[in-house]
Parts: sequence; structure tokens; C-alpha cells
Amino acid sequence: MGKDVRIGFDVGGTFTDGVMLRGKDVLAKAKALTSEDVTSGIIHALDILLNTNKAEVAEIALVSLGTTHTTNAIIERRNLNKVGIFRLGAPATTAIPPLTGWPNDLKIAIGGEENIFIIRGGKEYDGRDIAPLDEDAIKNACKKIAGKVDSIAITGVFSPIIPDQEERTAEIIRQELGDNIPITLSNHIASISLLERENSTILNASVITVMRKAIDALKTAVKERDINAPLFIVQNDGTIMSADYAVNYPIFTVASGPAASVRGAVYLSGIDNGVIVDIGGTSTDVAFIVNGFPRESSVTVTIGGVKTNIRCPDLMSIALGGGTIVKTRSQDVIGLGPESVGYNLVKLAKSFGGPIITTHDVAVAKGLVNQKLDVFESDFAPYIENVKKLDKKIIDAAYEAIKKRLEVAVDQMKTVAGDIKAIFLGGGALVVPREGLEGISEVILPPHFEVCGAIGTTIAEIGAYAEGVADLEIEDRNEAINKVIEKAKDEAQKAGAIRHSVEILDIEEIPFAYMPGKREKVRVRVKGKIFE
Repeated sequence: MGKDVRIGFDVGGTFTDGVMLRGKDVLAKAKALTSEDVTSGIIHALDILLNTNKAEVAEIALVSLGTTHTTNAIIERRNLNKVGIFRLGAPATTAIPPLTGWPNDLKIAIGGEENIFIIRGGKEYDGRDIAPLDEDAIKNACKKIAGKVDSIAITGVFSPIIPDQEERTAEIIRQELGDNIPITLSNHIASISLLERENSTILNASVITVMRKAIDALKTAVKERDINAPLFIVQNDGTIMSADYAVNYPIFTVASGPAASVRGAVYLSGIDNGVIVDIGGTSTDVAFIVNGFPRESSVTVTIGGVKTNIRCPDLMSIALGGGTIVKTRSQDVIGLGPESVGYNLVKLAKSFGGPIITTHDVAVAKGLVNQKLDVFESDFAPYIENVKKLDKKIIDAAYEAIKKRLEVAVDQMKTVAGDIKAIFLGGGALVVPREGLEGISEVILPPHFEVCGAIGTTIAEIGAYAEGVADLEIEDRNEAINKVIEKAKDEAQKAGAIRHSVEILDIEEIPFAYMPGKREKVRVRVKGKIFE
């Protein structure tokens, strides 16, 4: 019996979607309510899939997950690690200390400012020391935080280029505090800029335990169900990484849900360039795909009120979903959301006998929804007579407001003039206008669009990237680029890829206009296979 079945999950705010695939064939689908702890909802969806008996557990080759664990923990300030923060950069970088600009409640949640240490050290771009590393100061700092912190974040000036001071600091901390304390090195997390890279590193250190507990729970659930298959986690760019690698780099998962939806859309539709519109119960995510992957954001990404330079998809979220409330006064529509009935749609919407007019009800009245999706247990409109009683003027006005909101969002994400193709996904894809949309040449509803994100998690490609600085006056350009390529391949291998399968997705060269000579930043992104 071959191992050719893949199971994937996409955790949303309302539902956790699950799929079981063999090749491109979807054997089973599931939607379970997302639980407060997230993990229980995933396990429930897993049991639904297994109970269909569409495949034997011995056939399962991998289990993959797009998760909101880390995002929720940061936003809600819950279950975060207490972080010891080391910056290697005194005396050059003392003017702006770590955690500058952070929300106060998040500072408190990770242990406060008393665990911050700015240590003499840091590097110039060419490898010279700004100052020698002060090892005694590191040892003294460890004595102060022993027993007070359970995670460490280390950030050195220009450490993505020359990481030796960060590595030596980690070695000293392990000697002082033990081998079990998790340590995050900034040179593995983000790009060269100091403050955003430091923020990203600290956030990563703060959610290590959250991710570890989630992965341990999933590993236990998989083992208890006699599934002997590796577990993978979706990254922000739509690729995946092994669960063991994800434990150390949970910050790479903060935008994994939208990224998985993009990859699923490409996989099912065969379209590599265009716009993705992922409609849920509460919101709609709009993204752009370039050569099969989500376009990366070119601006600073804010997570939980903190500016970072984490790689994230260029994404726009708008307050429009199946449960969005249509606000009326007399016979006029005065507003569309942003409030939503969310997972209470089946209790509160007019179509289900409730008192509230929603986007779903507008779609039913306009004839957009005329079928029940198999993955949902309830009928799409058991109280359709309530919808038929609604004033046509209200329905038409709400329909136009929904249509306009979609058109504006798509137009804002486009980078070229003219009409483009749009792939509509998610359980709410049936409840929004799909014809006559300005700026959209064609709306495509791919097979299994309602669980597209879960399908996207099963695409077995490992992703990684690396950066470096090249001085083209003293080194060969090709040799400098090859060094960064090898570093990116190393990271892909650590994340679970077969080394010889790793291929380059793109190479960027960005000149440093503010530096003398011919210096530039080189950035390489790669992907690799899990299986031969």
C-alpha cells in the first residue's frame, strides 16, 4: 500500500477546514468550528476526515497545517513567553532601546523592560567589529534573569551578514542558563535593518511555547490515530516547513492562512497571475499572485501593534463576509458592516429564521445562492420566505454596496491597468456578486473553492530565503550571489527540504545608495521538495 494521501487544515476565525487528498483528487472535506484553543477544532476536523473511511491511515504521507496560533497569542497577549532581550550593539545603538514603540500591555506580557540588555558588540557590514563582544556582561545579565525568563532573543548589528557574535552569545547563555532555554537568533529571522529585525526576533521568542504546545498536541493526536506521517506547517509565503523547524520559528506562520489560500487557488485553477478574493464569514482577504505565489508586501508589516520586517503576503482585509450585517433605516440601506454575525449566521440571519439582514440574505434574495455545499450541515436558506418578504429596494441597494466594496478592494490590489481575472474562494464565495464587476474580466470559482485554504496547505514545497551584503569593488558578483544562494539552500534543508531538489525562486540585488562604493544587498528565495 503506497503512501500517497495528504491531509491538510486551514484554521479560520469561524471554521477550521480540513481536506484529504490523493493526488489532485479530494477524497473528503470537513468544516469544524474553530475552538478557543484552536487545537481542539483541528483534531475534530481530523476525526471527521478519518471517519469517512476514504483512505487507510497507512496511506497518509503527510499532515499539514495553516495555523493562527501565533497570531492569536500576540494579538490577545495570551500565553506568551517571558523574554530575555540581548542587543549586541553598545555603544553605537543605545539611543533607541529595544521595545521602543511597543504597546505597553505587550511589553508587560513578555516580561517588561527589566529583562533588556544592550551589550557591547555588533558588526560593520564588512565584518569588522563595532566593538568586541563583552562576554562578562552577558554572564552578568544571565545571573539577573535566571528564573525570570523562559525564552531568549538575541539581535546583533549586521548579524545576518556576520553571525558569529550572536552565536557566541547563545553559547554563553546556554552555559549559564542551561541547554533547555529556547534562544532565537535574529540572523535566522529577518533581514538586515536593526530595529524591525529585533522586533521580529523578540516576537518570535515570545511565541515559542505557544507553537511548541500546539505542535506537541497535534503530534500526540496524529500518533493516537496510528498515523505515521510527518507534520508540516505553512509559512507566510505559501510554502511549508517541518513542524520541528516551526517550533523554533513560529513567527514565520503569522500570515499562513491567506498564503495557503493563494497556493490552493493556484493549484486548483491553474492560474499563476491574478487576484485572489477569499471570502469568509466575517471578512474578505484580497491578495495578488505572481508566478503562483502571493506577492510579498513591500511595506513594514505590523503584528500586534509592533513593526516588523517579517516576510508576509501583500494582503488587504475588508469587512465583508457571509455574515456581514446590512444596516437599514426605514426602507434605506445606511451601512454594510463592519459588524458580522460570524458563526451565529445560522441563528441570527433572516434566511435561518433570525432577525438580522446579512450579506447571505441579500445573496439568497438575488438568487446567487441556490445550492447547499456538502461540507456544511445546514441548508442555505431554511426560512427563505423571510427573505422574500424583504423590500426589493433594500436588497438592490445592499447588493450594489457589496459589489462596490469588492471592486474597490480589487482595484487597490492591482498593479496594472485593465481588467484581470479573479479567483473567488471560501465559504462566502457564493454570497457575493460574481458578474458585472468593474475591473474584473472573469470570476473563477475553482473546484472545492470552499476549502481552498486547506488544500493549499497540502502542497508539499519547502520554502526558505537568505540575505547578504556584497561589496562589488572587492569581490566577484557571481561569487557573492552564490554565497547567499548556498545560505538559502541551507535554510531550506533545515526546514525539511531535500538538498538537491532546492531551486531558486528569485534573486534580488538592491544597491545601498547611502554607502560609498558598489555595495548592495542580495536576497535569495528558494523552494525544495519533501519527497523524491
